[in-house]
Amino acid sequence: MKVLLAADGSKFTKKALAFVVANESLLGDDGELIVLHVQTPLSPRVKTMVGAQAVADYHRDESEKVLAPIRKFLDRHGLRYRANWVVGPNASEIVRAAGKQKAQMIVMGTQGLGMLGRALLGSVAQRVVTESDIPVLLVK
Repeated sequence: MKVLLAADGSKFTKKALAFVVANESLLGDDGELIVLHVQTPLSPRVKTMVGAQAVADYHRDESEKVLAPIRKFLDRHGLRYRANWVVGPNASEIVRAAGKQKAQMIVMGTQGLGMLGRALLGSVAQRVVTESDIPVLLVK
């Protein structure tokens, strides 16, 4: 099974990652874990002020801060994976990447804010569940 793990670098991502490793049978013998980090776009004004290359470097550096420890962890556990990052709206990019990669499940950590918290702050996890056509496993 192909599983897409949405990674934001939070403690909730670490829990989701630990869950996948502890339950690697989810992937099966020929399965693959696709780790995706989504960077929120900077405003066009920032790009104008500092330049496109500086913005691209910023996104690359920030993504590596999230993905490097995940790569190290997965290498230690011998899991087959690919890690990538994109820039865009979080939920939409997660769902789009899952479709593009033909993933059969999305796994992501969640804070579990509850109804009031989601109403006030919004929830990437809630939007992914709503937009996705494939199963989404939320790890709290």
